[in-house]
Amino acid sequence: MIMQQEVKEKTYKQMLWVSMISMTMMFAGLTSAYVVSKNREDWVSFDLPSSFYISTLLIVISSLTFYLAKRFIKNNDITKTSLFLIITLLLGLGFVFFQFQGFRQLIEAGLYFTGKESNVSTSFLYVVTISHLAHIMAGIVVLATVLTQNIRGKYSTTNSLGLELGAIFWHFVDALWIYLFLFFYFIG
Repeated sequence: MIMQQEVKEKTYKQMLWVSMISMTMMFAGLTSAYVVSKNREDWVSFDLPSSFYISTLLIVISSLTFYLAKRFIKNNDITKTSLFLIITLLLGLGFVFFQFQGFRQLIEAGLYFTGKESNVSTSFLYVVTISHLAHIMAGIVVLATVLTQNIRGKYSTTNSLGLELGAIFWHFVDALWIYLFLFFYFIG
C-alpha cells in the first residue's frame, strides 16, 4: 500500500511539473514575441499601472501563507492549516481584483486591448496578464478545493498530497507573475 501511494505521488507530481513546464514555454514565447515586437515603429512605451504593484505584493504574501498552511498540516493542525488556506485564498482574490483595477487604469490612460485606439505594446500586456489571470483562476479553484478537503479532514501529516500539489502550483503562478512583472517593469 505504501509503495502504491509513493507511485501515485510521484506520478501526480511529474504530471504537474510537465504542465508547469509547458505553461512556462507559453509565457517564454509571449515575452520573446514582446521583445521582438519592441522594434516596431508603432511601439508605445508605458508605465505599469500602480495596481499591478499591489497585486504583486498580495501574490508574494499569498505564497508565504500557503507555505505556512503546508507547515501546519505537517503538525496535523487542521485549524491553522485552514486559516492560512483561507488567507491565501483571500489574497489570491485580492490579486485578481487589483489586476482588474490595473486594466481600468490602463484604459483610463488611453491604453486599450483592441480597437482603433489600441497598440501592439498594450495588447501584448493585456494578453500576457489575462493569460496569467486564467492560471490564477485555476489556482483559486485549486485553493478552494484544497481548503474544502482540509476542512473535511482529508489531509494529515501522512496524507497531504493534494495540499502539496496545490502549493507547488500556487508557488509556480506566484513565481510566474513575479517574472512577468519584472519583465514588464524592466523591458516594457
